[in-house]
Amino acid sequence: MPKKTKKKTITNIPHARAYVKATFNNTVVTLTDTSGNALVWGSAGASNFKGARKSTPYAATTVVESVARRAKEMGVTSIEIYLKGPGPGRDSAIRGFKAAGLNITMIADVTPIPHNGPRARKRRRT
Repeated sequence: MPKKTKKKTITNIPHARAYVKATFNNTVVTLTDTSGNALVWGSAGASNFKGARKSTPYAATTVVESVARRAKEMGVTSIEIYLKGPGPGRDSAIRGFKAAGLNITMIADVTPIPHNGPRARKRRRT
């Protein structure tokens, strides 16, 4: 029978980065340390929101609150927020981090923008 290894718990990380991906269907929040190693993550689907309720600002706030609570147990006090996507959970995610008592040092929008995009469809004949 193989030996079970105890899960390594990381404590006392004062500064972290929060990556918020807000799509039209879901909101995913990942908290990493400054070198990019994931500490905590959460999504609206993982927070028991199903269907159309996943894409609401309330669901995003709930996700952020649960992630922030677990992050505070690890000793996180300040965060940088990186927002990606056009979804409705963008603003409420920022409000959720602020309400959780975390110090926000930076907010950056890293949504990818196409410079020219894909080739357009051919014109319709009249």
